This record gives sequence, structure tokens and C-alpha cells, in this order.
Amino acid sequence: MTLKTADLCDEFCDVLDIVEPGFLMFGGNPTFSGPISTVKCFEDNSKVREQLSSPGHGRVLVVDAGGSRRCAMLGDMLAAMAVDNHWAGVIMYGLIRDSDDINQMPIGVRALGTHPKKSEKKNTGEIDVEVSFHGVSFKPGEYLYADHDGIVVSSKNLSFAQD
Repeated sequence: MTLKTADLCDEFCDVLDIVEPGFLMFGGNPTFSGPISTVKCFEDNSKVREQLSSPGHGRVLVVDAGGSRRCAMLGDMLAAMAVDNHWAGVIMYGLIRDSDDINQMPIGVRALGTHPKKSEKKNTGEIDVEVSFHGVSFKPGEYLYADHDGIVVSSKNLSFAQD
């Protein structure tokens, strides 16, 4: 059964965190969900690459890129890596590039927008730490659900509650 964020809000609003609007949809999968893994970085996507090169096991990578609008933190090569390594999606509090190519890939991506410039590569950042933006704290291991209506986060997997 496909989970809808509106239905999850109707049934579980008291235990959900609802991400404030403002993200644009990219990728071929507008609906996706999974356990959260995080990266905190700024204008350096080295740790994003590190995470997406590892097995995703259906997880969603939530990247706190500080909301920077000066460079892209995800492009077609990293998105293809995410697909190959079975990541369900990427939430980018920053920008992406190669959006036409990413839109053809079987992955869900949300980002603030696009920018043609690539990021720096200095191997800075943190992996699997709590990050906060758009009114929500994202903790590794929590569950994220995204569709056309929005993004919600739960401390537990709600997909079994809908069966």
C-alpha cells in the first residue's frame, strides 16, 4: 500500500513532525519513505558522496547543507550512485544540479532549487548527527515519508500501521 502524508497526518498527527513547505521535487519517484541517515556539511559534498557510496538499504539521506545557494550539493553522478546503492531518496537543505538527468532516475529528491556550480571537496562534515531545518529535527533511525503533499517524520515506522 502506498502511504500518503495526508493520511498519515490524519491518523498520527500527534506523533509526527511536519516539515515546513519550500522544497522542490526532483527525481522519478515523487513518493518515497525510509529510515533516516544524515549528513551535516556546508558547500562540500564529500560526506554526501561517502554516504551515498555505501549501501542505502532503502534509507533516506537527509542533508543539512546550511541552505546554501552558492553551489550544488548533489548531481547526476551522486544520484546515480544513490540509485545503484538502493537509497530511497535524498532531502537536500541546499541545491542540486543536473536536474533533468536526476528527474529520469528512480529516486526521490527534494531540494531548495538548482545551481550549475559543483561544491568543494575538502572532506568536511559530519555523518549521522541530528540536523534541524524547516521546523523539524531529523534524527538518524527515525522514519521519513514524502509525497506530493509534503514531508513528515516519525520516531517509528508507520508503514505497518496502515496494513
